[in-house]
Amino acid sequence: MPLRWGIVSVGLISNDFTTMLCSLPRSDHQVVAVAARELSRAREFARKYGVPRAYGSYEELAKDPNVEVAYIGTQHPQHKAAVLMCLAAGKAVLCEKPMGVNAAEVQEMVSEARSRGLFLMEGIWTRCFPATEALKSVLAQGTVGDLRVARAEMGFNMSLARVTDWAQAGGALMDLGIYCVQFISMVFGGQRPEKISAVGRIHETGVDDTVTVLLQYPGGVHGSFTCSISSELGNTAYVNGTKGRAEVSAIWAPTQLVTNDERKEFPVRPSSNTYNFPYSANLHFEATHVRECLRKGLKESPVIPLAESELLADILEEVRKVIGVTFPQDKR
Repeated sequence: MPLRWGIVSVGLISNDFTTMLCSLPRSDHQVVAVAARELSRAREFARKYGVPRAYGSYEELAKDPNVEVAYIGTQHPQHKAAVLMCLAAGKAVLCEKPMGVNAAEVQEMVSEARSRGLFLMEGIWTRCFPATEALKSVLAQGTVGDLRVARAEMGFNMSLARVTDWAQAGGALMDLGIYCVQFISMVFGGQRPEKISAVGRIHETGVDDTVTVLLQYPGGVHGSFTCSISSELGNTAYVNGTKGRAEVSAIWAPTQLVTNDERKEFPVRPSSNTYNFPYSANLHFEATHVRECLRKGLKESPVIPLAESELLADILEEVRKVIGVTFPQDKR
């Protein structure tokens, strides 16, 4: 039985997610509705992808009885309202990361999903890649020994206007840092850091441009990461232990795992489709995971649990406080 998707927003990532869904067997996934704030844009999107229903408001899609799960691809500040609207209408929700602008927003969404007994997942697609699963197995088997440090970096000289837009909660932490901190959190089992230190360069618009963070965890282990929207970085993540090290790349869409100099490749899915972002064809790992969760009757993902989404939001907000970055949503 196909999973029936409704696409909320028609931006670049929504296009990529829908292109991917349309490449999968219709017996597994179908896009049945799309919504934009302008009906003309929704209709254009619907024509492009063969979607049967187009709406000029997110509320109309939320009320569509044929939509089983809503994909939220709006810009960061619009996530909360769209998620809450879809949950109120009884829909399961996959929300792009970061789920909220701050910890309070994420807590509100998680609380609503739990109180209604509905599925909610933050779209940290990295967790669904085979290379990520392989890394978790390597760590669980003790191949690198007792863990000591995890490191990650992600940076590009980004030209997207929204990444420097303060009103849209832009900046390196929200767009790229989320990938780094989720990696470190995964390595250390979703523990809460005992101490967070950070330094950052602030962009002229008020968003964070380049940030380096140190996370100290129980047991004397620590993680560090650097993210940047103005500089190309290595886009790799590492784990070091008493018996060696493991490394994955690219950090946001890992297709390679190196463990103590043993290299294993996880090739990208062949695709003739055109995508806006690299590796977007591999969003199918995330879509497949959501379908599996819903068919099992789960209310949250075991690989991206809601408690960890709350923790990641706490960490990112604390880092912003340390470096002096606030957004309009923080004052509400």
